[in-house]
Formats: sequence, C-alpha cells, structure tokens
Amino acid sequence: MKFVLKEEKGFIYIDEGQGEVLLLLHGLMGALSNWEEVIEEFKNEYRVIIPILPIYDLPLLTTGVKTLSKYVHRFIKQMELDNITLIGNSLGGHVGLIYTLAHPERLKTLVLTGSSGLYENAFGGTFPRRENYEFVKEKVAYTFYDSAVATKDLVDEVFITINDRSKVVRILAMAKSAIRHNMAKDLAKIKLPVGLIWGKNDKITPPEVAVEFNQLLPDSELYWIDQCGHAPMMERPQEFNKALREYLEHVKQKV
Repeated sequence: MKFVLKEEKGFIYIDEGQGEVLLLLHGLMGALSNWEEVIEEFKNEYRVIIPILPIYDLPLLTTGVKTLSKYVHRFIKQMELDNITLIGNSLGGHVGLIYTLAHPERLKTLVLTGSSGLYENAFGGTFPRRENYEFVKEKVAYTFYDSAVATKDLVDEVFITINDRSKVVRILAMAKSAIRHNMAKDLAKIKLPVGLIWGKNDKITPPEVAVEFNQLLPDSELYWIDQCGHAPMMERPQEFNKALREYLEHVKQKV
C-alpha cells in the first residue's frame, strides 16, 4: 500500500487530504488497504482518515465491539475531529453504530457497508480446519461475489492470522461479541442520516439485512451494488465510490 502510516500516542492510522473528515473503519479480518480506492477517489476533496483497530491487542476479557467503539472515541478526541462522516465495513460498521449512539454530536452522517449489528453469517464459532489452506481459501472467497478477488496474497494473510493462536482467540471473541450485541432495538434512536451501500450478492450480511437496516433506521438511504459481495469498496470500488459520492451529495442537500 502506498499511503504513509502515521503513529501518535499509541494510535496508528492513515491521514490523507484536507477538508471534511471521512473516517473509515475496517472489518474483523480487514486491513487499511481495503480502502485504497476510496482514499484515491476522495483525498482531493476530503480528509480521509483510517485508524488501525486494535483487534489483536486488546486484553481477551475486554475484546468486544463496545471496547472498539471506546477506542474510536479516544482516537477522535486525540485527533480533535468533528462533523465526521463515519464509514464502516462489516465489524467496522457495527462499531460505527455503537459510536453513533454514544456520540452523535461528533458526526455528520454514518455510512454502513456489509455491516454487522443485525445478522451475519461469518466463519462460525470456530476454525476447525484453520490449518487447511484450501479451506481458508474457500472461506475468504466466500466473502466476494467474484472469487478472483480473493488473491493469493489475501488468502495468505488470513491464513497466517488465523493460525496465530493469540489472534484467533481474539477474532472468535470479537465475532461472538458482535453476534451477542444485536442492535435491532437501538436503531430507532439514531436520528442522523445513514447511508447503506450493499452488495446484492453479500452472503455474510445478506441483502435482507440491508433492507432491515433501512426499515429500522429513521433516516436512511439504501444503495445496491450488483454482482458484489461483502466488501463493495474492494470488489466494486468504482460503483462503491459512485454510490458514496451520491450519498454525500444527498446529505449536503439536506443540510
């Protein structure tokens, strides 16, 4: 990845461009590079910031979605950010929802793509065959509509991660925390505008999840991306960026 990682007071992040803030949150098995095309598209008009979420560094007893939300709040305070467009994929969307409920005053809008928080069909409760490379390859490919997006580099990265015992126990703890923390009853409290950008072929948070989010959130707009799985900003970056730009313009017009 060609963007520079910055480090300040225990936070590691990318910070590109100037202007209104787009704060991007990656998913459970995600990486900063997942957002590369979004940075390229928007850095000339916005300040695009992506913190590394410390999924593998939390004490096991406190590994959960609420802890990550508190981490994001500390980061936002440290960076003195406000009027933020918070964009989260998968687990990052879930963390964004919890943050929005706790600190709506810091945000302009929230964007969710393939977000957990209602229902997800992820790796499951265990990695019974995590030492089997072909099994891992199959699971990574399941994330996408087009299995070719699951490159060897991506599969290798996941394979190494889930065969690190310290990391895998935290991944499982975080996944269980996300499943337990169902937000269906909380969504009506979110009064901010919310954009939903969803892959029509998402098998992890299927299209009906997006429809339910759209029904339960008081002020939401839903955008579909065809032939696309759980990570639209990776699999269909041009379509994702187009939908995101359309939504940001929609929010501007409402203000």
